[in-house]
Amino acid sequence: MRLAIVGATGMVGRIILKVLEERKINITELFLVASESSVGKKMLFLNKEYKLIRLVDLLKKNLDLALFSAGAAIAKEWAPKLAERGVKVIDNSSYFRMKKKHKLIIPEINGEQLQNSDMIIANPNCSTIQLLMPLAALHKKFIIQRVIVSTYQSVSGTGMKAIQQLKNEEEGVTGGMIYPHPIYQNTLPHCDVFQDNGYTKEEIKLTMETKKILDNNIEVSATAVRVPVSRGHSESVNITFEKEFKLKEIYSALENSKGVIVVDNILKDEYPMPINVKDKDEVFVGRIRRDFSFDKSLNLWIVADNLRKGAATNTVQIVESLLEKKLLK
Repeated sequence: MRLAIVGATGMVGRIILKVLEERKINITELFLVASESSVGKKMLFLNKEYKLIRLVDLLKKNLDLALFSAGAAIAKEWAPKLAERGVKVIDNSSYFRMKKKHKLIIPEINGEQLQNSDMIIANPNCSTIQLLMPLAALHKKFIIQRVIVSTYQSVSGTGMKAIQQLKNEEEGVTGGMIYPHPIYQNTLPHCDVFQDNGYTKEEIKLTMETKKILDNNIEVSATAVRVPVSRGHSESVNITFEKEFKLKEIYSALENSKGVIVVDNILKDEYPMPINVKDKDEVFVGRIRRDFSFDKSLNLWIVADNLRKGAATNTVQIVESLLEKKLLK
C-alpha cells in the first residue's frame, strides 16, 4: 500500500504513525506531508527516515491512500484533488462529516457500509466516537430515544498551543493564550465557536453526527466543557430508552461490545479516569446506574484517549476495514 499522511508533524499525525507501526500495517511507500516551514525536515518511521514534502508534491505521486489531519481548509481544497486521481482519502477534519455523499465511519459500528466507491471517508469528532462506542450496543437492544451529554474535554483536543497555555499557566509563565480565559484551575463551557442558537459547533457535532452514524431518530442535547486536563476526554451521559431494561442487561451489552471496557466497582473506587486511558485504544465506561428520576433512563460515565480512539486509532481502523474488504491494494 502506497500511503500519504497529510499533517504528519501534528499531534494526531504523529500518533497515526505510531498506531500504523503498532498495528503492523503493510506500507510499501510512505509520503509524509507538512507545512512549508517543515518541508525538507525528516521524520522517523520503522527506523527509516522520511523527508517531509509539500502537499502539491502528492499530486505527482502514485498513491493508494491519503490520511488527512490538517484541518478543514486543507481537506476542502486537496482531498477532492487526490480523490479525482483515484486516491482514497480518510479525513480527520469536520469538513466532510455531514455531507450526504461521504460516509462517517466508526468501524465497530458501521464499517460494513464502506464500498469501493467511497473515495473520501470522514472520521467522526473525537467526542462523538467515544460517546457512540458504548451507545451502539445499547441502542440495538433497547432503542435510544434521547441522550443528554456533558463533556469534560482535555486541552489536547484544541492542539499544541492549548497544551502550552495550560503548562504556562500552571508554571506561572506568561505566554500566548488560545482560549479566551485561563484554563488552569478553571473550566470553560466553550468548546469551538458559538452559533446563533447559543450552542457551540462541538455541541452541534455531537447531535448531528450521532444521528448520521447511529439513528436519525435519536435526540441529543449536549454541553461541551474544556477542563484543565492534558489528554483524555470524559463524558457524563444520560440516556432514555424506548424499552425497559435491567442493569445486568446493560452490563452484559457493554461488556460484549468490541472496543469497550467496563470499569465500574464503586466499592473499590474504580471508575474510568483520563489519567488511566493515555495511549489506550478502548473506550472505558463506568458509573453505570439507573436514573431514578425518569422512566427507562440510565446514567453512564465514558472516558477515552481523544488522540487515539478519538482520532488516530479510528483512522487506522478505517484503513484496516478497507484492507479487509479488499477496497485497497
